[in-house]
This record gives sequence, structure tokens and C-alpha cells, in this order.
Amino acid sequence: MLHQPSSETIDAFHRGRFHLVQPRGRGHRAGMDAMLLASLVVEDGPFRLADLGAGAGAAGLAVASRLLDADVVLVERSPDMAEFARKSLALAENAQYADRISVLETDVTLTGRARAAAGLCDDSFHHVIMNPPFNDASDRRTPDVLKAEAHAMTENLFESWIRTAGAIALPGGQLSLIARPQSIAEIIAACGRRFGGIEITAIHPRPGENATRILVTAIKGSRARLQLRAPLLMHDRGDSHAFAPLVDDLNNGRAGYARQR
Repeated sequence: MLHQPSSETIDAFHRGRFHLVQPRGRGHRAGMDAMLLASLVVEDGPFRLADLGAGAGAAGLAVASRLLDADVVLVERSPDMAEFARKSLALAENAQYADRISVLETDVTLTGRARAAAGLCDDSFHHVIMNPPFNDASDRRTPDVLKAEAHAMTENLFESWIRTAGAIALPGGQLSLIARPQSIAEIIAACGRRFGGIEITAIHPRPGENATRILVTAIKGSRARLQLRAPLLMHDRGDSHAFAPLVDDLNNGRAGYARQR
């Protein structure tokens, strides 16, 4: 039996359908946000997906475990987190997905020829997903460098990340992201003429509580109008910690949260 370093953990997701190697006590550890993001990808037949800022690869692996024709590229700037993604792909528990997933260690914010030279070529992905850092830079700083990189927003973050998504997505390709409600205006502005047909779903912890996250999808080149979808309640009973049935299905990979048609 291989010895598991005390500095990392191996965690099961989607009821054991895939596993993730993650840092223990430092850095960003994947959870519900990554699973909800992955649920936004619904596709019939083969497709290519880029997971921008993939971390250890939770969202990309969640897509690959649910959609068996997905070819996934995990894009991560941090050498440490990219190495966790590689360790995840090397697990025996993930062997059935490993040949459809690759890790690209590069900066999402590269532009033009530098971006293409790094491996993010124009018009090459059917889906682009992202769970970018969304803590305001003025929030309390953490001494954990890995966590700070994963959580703290930089100036014009959505503009630079969505610019890359717009370049690498195929015409008609889908952008999907999860963020805080406070970022709606920046996200819409960054989509600009790159993406249209924006659909926004507010995620509320419980009935009567304010939204804490938003799910956003948009289509490259679409001119359809923005839509606000029905809100998604994490817990449909105020006194319960159990997930609402739909959220439980999304979290465990039993369903995808399809765009409205």
C-alpha cells in the first residue's frame, strides 16, 4: 500500500465515481461550487472542454465522470495545484477517465500568440468553465499563499478570464461560471459582444435568505437576450441541513443543470 503524505488527502466525489488529491490544511479545497459548475455542462456526443483555473481538477473531473464523451483540459497557473491535478489523474480510482483529461500549466490571462503558444488555441473548445477567485482584494488576507491565489480577485479578473474564454471557445460554444452576486455587472460587461444569451441563476442557502452565489451560462456569438432563471435553493427547508433534491442530484452527478432552450 502506498503511503499517503500527511500534507494531502484523497477525497471521493460523486459518491465515489472519482477521487481528488487535495492539500491538507492549506490552499483551496474543492466542494459544492465545483460540482454546481460542472452540472452546467450538458452535451450529447463528443466535445472538448477547458476548465480555467482548475485547481486540483474537481470540476473537470466531475464533467468527465458524468459525460463519457468529454475531452477535458485542466488549465491551472499554480505549479503546486497543477501537481495535485496530475496526482489526481494518476489515481487508480480515476483510471477510466485519465486518457480523456490533461493538465495544462499556464496563465489563463495570457493573450494572443502567447496564449496559443501555451496550448490554448483559438476556436478549439465546445465548453469553457471557470470558478475564478471571487473574494475582494480588500477582504482579510490569508497567510496561506495557495489559498490567497485561489480566492483573491485581481483587477479586471472577469474581463481577462472571459476574454480568454471568448478566444478559445468555438462559435456557438458555451461559457459557464460560478461567482458571487456582486460580480453580475462585471460578468455581463466582460461578456460584451463575445457572449450572448446569458442565463443567470441565483443560488440561495434557504428560503428567505439572500443569494450567495450565481450560476452563469452564455453562448459565444449569440445575440439572445439575458434571462434570469428561477432561483436554486440549496436547502428547501429552513430547519434542515439536507440538500434540496435537485441540488443533491447535481452534487452527486446524477443530473445536469441544462440551459433553457
